[in-house]
Amino acid sequence: MSGSAVRGSDVDVDLGTLFASIVRDWKLILAVTIAVTGLAFLLAWLSTPHYRAETRILIETTESVFTRPTPAGESDRPILDEEGVTSQVEVIASSDLLKQVAAKLELGKLKEFDEQANMGLVGRLMVLVGLKSDPGGIAAEDRVLKTMREKLRVYRVERSRVIVVDFSSEDPKLAAAVPNAIADAYLAMQQEAKLKSNASATDWLEPEIADLRERVKQAETKVAEFRAQSDLLVGQNNSALATQQLSEMSTELSRIRAARATAEANAQSLRDAINSGRSLDTMPDVISSPLIQRLRERQVQLNTDIADLSTTLLGNHPRIKSLRSQLADLDGQIKNEARNILRGLETEAETAKLREAKLVANLNNVKAESARVGDKEVELRALEREAAAQRELLESYLTRYREAASRGDRSYLPADARIFSRATVPFDPYFPKIVPIVGAAFVGSLLVMAIITLLRELFSGRAMRPAAEGRIEPVEHVSMPAATAIEPEAAVVPEPAVQPASPPEPPPVIPAPVVAEKPVPARVRIAPNDNRLSVSAAAERLISSGAVRAIFVSPEGDEGAASAVLVAREVSDSGLRVALVDLTSSGAASMPMLETTAVPGITNLLTAESQFSHVIHADIYSDCHVIPVGTANPARAMRAAERLPIILNSLGSAYDLVVVECGPADAAGIRRLVGEGTQVFVSALELGDSAVDATAADLRSGGYGDIELVKPEAFENPTPNVPNRSAA
Repeated sequence: MSGSAVRGSDVDVDLGTLFASIVRDWKLILAVTIAVTGLAFLLAWLSTPHYRAETRILIETTESVFTRPTPAGESDRPILDEEGVTSQVEVIASSDLLKQVAAKLELGKLKEFDEQANMGLVGRLMVLVGLKSDPGGIAAEDRVLKTMREKLRVYRVERSRVIVVDFSSEDPKLAAAVPNAIADAYLAMQQEAKLKSNASATDWLEPEIADLRERVKQAETKVAEFRAQSDLLVGQNNSALATQQLSEMSTELSRIRAARATAEANAQSLRDAINSGRSLDTMPDVISSPLIQRLRERQVQLNTDIADLSTTLLGNHPRIKSLRSQLADLDGQIKNEARNILRGLETEAETAKLREAKLVANLNNVKAESARVGDKEVELRALEREAAAQRELLESYLTRYREAASRGDRSYLPADARIFSRATVPFDPYFPKIVPIVGAAFVGSLLVMAIITLLRELFSGRAMRPAAEGRIEPVEHVSMPAATAIEPEAAVVPEPAVQPASPPEPPPVIPAPVVAEKPVPARVRIAPNDNRLSVSAAAERLISSGAVRAIFVSPEGDEGAASAVLVAREVSDSGLRVALVDLTSSGAASMPMLETTAVPGITNLLTAESQFSHVIHADIYSDCHVIPVGTANPARAMRAAERLPIILNSLGSAYDLVVVECGPADAAGIRRLVGEGTQVFVSALELGDSAVDATAADLRSGGYGDIELVKPEAFENPTPNVPNRSAA
């Protein structure tokens, strides 16, 4: 049996021929490029040059520290934050300021700023047809202002308080004069605004100060009248006299009470000493008495004399008795003096007690007066606060008025900005830049011409060539050995279990691209001692073992591919999801399963020409799915053979069993196809065939263990359930 390949109808782009067209047409490309470059040079040379200059303004407080008024609050500080600087940008670009500059520099007399004077023939035609507004309908001042805005750029330097005023003009002197004039006008406008604000403040403060003076006078008069009417005499520390008296009487009462308590305690102590006969020398009041001190001195003298006389005289001597009599008389005098001191202390305590009672009575009267004065002081303090507030406001207004008047008289109100970089007359125009323009024109025209040449060559078809063949050349299939084959007419055809009412549909006719003379594999005569597995046994082994992948090797040629097809159908009939991948060179495994093999398959998947949904097809005789060889170039597919394990793993996640028919292969050839849960089978038509034995030995030596031999049985394709169905 033989097979043939189908030629692809696609075409490829011949890159060599495509880019050779650039070399072939280089003269035309160069000529057009030079012409475009020359035209760009001419236009740039004839263009009117434009000059640009800029002035930089710094927003800051220019007030001197010696003349700066004391700020009254946060509102008096200049606005130097981001929003404030951005607002100043809008002020600089305002229409009023630009009109002042235009009038000062007489820009309206220049043709550059008069659109109506510079309008050419094309512009006038556009005005006539209504494509452009007539500049004559706009006032001359507005036309100048519009042109100024087109040439002016005012922006703030990021993250700074610097404002840039940029202006472009055909006249370099004017390009420098306009931004400088705008900056000067801006500073003058700021100063004028401050002068107006200062004058307005002065005009407002003057009547307010006069009114405040009258209110302060009235408030202070009310304070004085209320103080006199309420008899609120002021003592020391600016406090009411009644309050001050209350404080002093409280202090005096405390002192008298302390003195009385001290006198009573001293009297009681002296009384106890006299009554008990204790020595009076320890009593402070007794010791401090001058008389008692003299008496004690006399006692000391008498004791000294008695001691001196006792050395020469006896104790009964009249002299000694006289001295002792005097000594006893001194003790009596001391006791009498102590009693006198006691009576003085008692008198002092009684006097203090009487003074205390008197002070308590006076203190109660002063308390009542102080309470009355306190109520009056509340009203007085309210009047004083009102007078003080009016006085402070008057002083504040007077201070501001004097500052405003002095600044207005001297016209000293500096602006919160300064020019730190004035525009200078530029020497080089910023437009046109002849060298960059000519260079860009040369490169751009060269690229455009090259692209046009490539597209012209591509669309003409000269750069196209037929695509490489999508299938392999016809290969002669290995014929079944004559010793084991039988004639077709002697083949056993199984009869259906139930005769259908109508004759079954004949098998679909195989299209022309596929070999039409494909014989049905014949049943092989098997000896009674044959150790090969039948298709049913192989299917049962795959189902019972839970294998996820089955590799079939057919060393005897395409006829052995029937084993993989029959096993796949047998397992699919058991209810499992099965996919068969045909890796034979002739598509022998997928031929009996599809009406035509000229459909996308495994080669298209390897070359990334198709997706899984396009290469998976349904078996027309069972529920099994099949991936045929495909129509892509086998040589290109072989270069992507490393993707086969990924494809098989992806199929394993979607199907219960993946059957791979490899055709004649060895251990090294199927190594990349073997994964976890894989069983390897060898399809054997005859026992003792040298090719089968050699393949089995090679697989065993390659580490695949015991190799199962499967015998392909003769079969007839059953009536298809759903013809031409696709798994996609």
